[in-house]
Amino acid sequence: MYNDEKNLYHYTYRRSGREEPARDEAPVQNSTPAQDTDPIQETAPIQETAPIQETAPVQDANPSIESQLHDFQQSEQPRQQVWAESAGPAMGPQPKALKAKKTSRMSLKIAALALSCAILGGAAGAGVTAAVKSHSGSGTATVNVSDRTASQVVLKSVDGKTELTDAENYAANVNSVVSINCSATTNYFGQTVESASSGSGFLLTQDGFIVTNHHVIDGATNVKVTLYDGESYDATVIGSDSDYDIAVLKIDATGLTPVTLGDSSLLNVGDHVLAVGNPLGELTFSASEGIASSVNRTINVSGIPFNMIQVTCAVNPGNSGGPLFNAYGEVVGIVSAKYSGTASSSSSETVEGLGFAIPINDVLAMIEDIMTNGYVTDKAYMGIVPNTLTAQMAMQYRYDISEGVFISYVEENSPASEAGLQMGDVITAIDGKSIASYEELVAAKKGYSAGDTSTLTIYRAGKTMEVQLTWGAQPEDTTASNDTNTNTDANDNSGDQYSQDDLNDLFRYFFGNRGYGYGG
Repeated sequence: MYNDEKNLYHYTYRRSGREEPARDEAPVQNSTPAQDTDPIQETAPIQETAPIQETAPVQDANPSIESQLHDFQQSEQPRQQVWAESAGPAMGPQPKALKAKKTSRMSLKIAALALSCAILGGAAGAGVTAAVKSHSGSGTATVNVSDRTASQVVLKSVDGKTELTDAENYAANVNSVVSINCSATTNYFGQTVESASSGSGFLLTQDGFIVTNHHVIDGATNVKVTLYDGESYDATVIGSDSDYDIAVLKIDATGLTPVTLGDSSLLNVGDHVLAVGNPLGELTFSASEGIASSVNRTINVSGIPFNMIQVTCAVNPGNSGGPLFNAYGEVVGIVSAKYSGTASSSSSETVEGLGFAIPINDVLAMIEDIMTNGYVTDKAYMGIVPNTLTAQMAMQYRYDISEGVFISYVEENSPASEAGLQMGDVITAIDGKSIASYEELVAAKKGYSAGDTSTLTIYRAGKTMEVQLTWGAQPEDTTASNDTNTNTDANDNSGDQYSQDDLNDLFRYFFGNRGYGYGG
């Protein structure tokens, strides 16, 4: 930017600051520029060299031609001397007009710089003028100074019909945004370890319900919420869901200013958006603007797929859980993630302008469910421990397929067991949609609710078959062992998801004589 300013300055100066000859200079054809002389001391006024008539002798009534010629030569010699000194030889003095030319050049410099500022500032309107004494001491230069008064942001209400400027959007919603600071105390081998984290959130109701991300409060033992007016409250975690990265908090307060929720499905690529949050846990209630780069972007966050709104807003740690506003001041997303670091291990180019927000339409029903019941009651539930089938696993278990979701464990009396799913089965499709990994299974599961029925395509004992599954409701006390990736191979007993009996069953399935899989 600074180079651009410099180039702009030089451009405007060279275009408008070319030298022009002074109007009062003598028309000398063969003179060269003067050097290091003082035009005032060495240049004698013409008027002072002209008293020739007073010194000339009285002529006879009839002078001779020789006498007239002699008198003429004597009278013209002083005049020629004056002309030579005024015009100046090759090394003679400069005319007085040079100082006026310097003042003109200084004025051009100031004007050019003022123009640059006006262009860069985006406004060059009416203002007042100020006279500034020139550095050369020969006159003044005129400087334009803006007399614009500070603009006042009109506090407008969010009605879903009126587009707001960023300043109006911020003013209308900043009192609905909160900063969140969490602390946790953990005991490791007898040593107490304290940790802290921060994030953002927004008020959903007047009586203190707050929405944020699950990962902001995950594992926290103490949660404190601070409002824009500086008031702080201890918050209670009502409930959360890791699959959708949402959490609901509650503070003991009334008369608060809640946000207005919008329809995220109406957001278009290129629409203006505004994020407000607590970046770095220190720069509270910061606003960052941008556009929606994509409205249906699937990304993986810690192995869990999410449907996201991609934005160009500056998003940093601490922004998580904060609101994403559309141009009408409505919340259309929950800021959740960003790409950071480098584009790849082989590239040194940094990644910027890639922030992501959860569409509010995808999670609103679940948020309301958490507010009422403390958890998502109708969240689809299968009752298995899944794992992505790898090529190594397929070779080890002598499968003739290479993609799908391997079932490491089936919970008793679960929807999966009622559908007849077994340990060692591989889910390859749900309702005709291919399932190649655990992430794709989770993404597909988000499209169903408790009570829905699906057709599962599975691979078992070298054959492909279909089973009917009625999705159940996620139990409130469900642990990580249900519908959660183990991140281990099926025969790896390093995890704590299985009991010893489970591991023995898994071993016998592949190497024993259970009769429904490959036997040893």
